[in-house]
Amino acid sequence: MCLPAWQQPLNRASAASAFPQATENRKVNSMSITIHTAALAHIDPAESIAFYRDALGFEVRGDVGSGTMRWVTVGNPDQPDVSILLAPPATDPGVTEEERRMISEMMAKGTYGWILLSTDDLEAAFERAVSAGAEVVQEPVDQPYGARDCAFRDPAGNLVRIQQKR
Repeated sequence: MCLPAWQQPLNRASAASAFPQATENRKVNSMSITIHTAALAHIDPAESIAFYRDALGFEVRGDVGSGTMRWVTVGNPDQPDVSILLAPPATDPGVTEEERRMISEMMAKGTYGWILLSTDDLEAAFERAVSAGAEVVQEPVDQPYGARDCAFRDPAGNLVRIQQKR
C-alpha cells in the first residue's frame, strides 16, 4: 500500500531536510498555535458532567442540545482558554451503522478515547476522584519512564490519566 508523503514514516535525517523549521523549533510566520479544545465522546451527558465537575473539579462552560444529543464543554477554572468538549459519538451522517457499532464496542472497552491531565498534587487528585466514585484503572504509581501518574475511566469509558507535574 502506498501512503501519501505526509503519512510516510521519516527518519531524523529525512525529517530535518523535509521540515527544517520543525527541527529548529521555530515559529512559522510568527504564528503560534495553541490547544483550544480536545474532544471526548460521552454516552450520558449528566454522568459525564458529574464526573468532570465532581471527580476532577472542572467547571461546565457550555451545555447545548438535549437528551443524548448534548454537547458539553468543561475545563479547569484556572485555564480558561483550554476546554474539553464532551460530545455524542458518531453523529456525522457519513458514519455507517457498522462504524457506529464498532465505536460503541470500543467505548465499552475503554479504547476509543483518552486524555492526559496534570496536577501539582497527584495524591489529592486521586483521592478526590475516588471519593466521587470514579472507576480506578491504576492507582498512583511511579512509571519506568519517569512520570508518576494514575488512571480512571469516565462514564463513557474514556481513559483519563493524571500525571504529577514535575
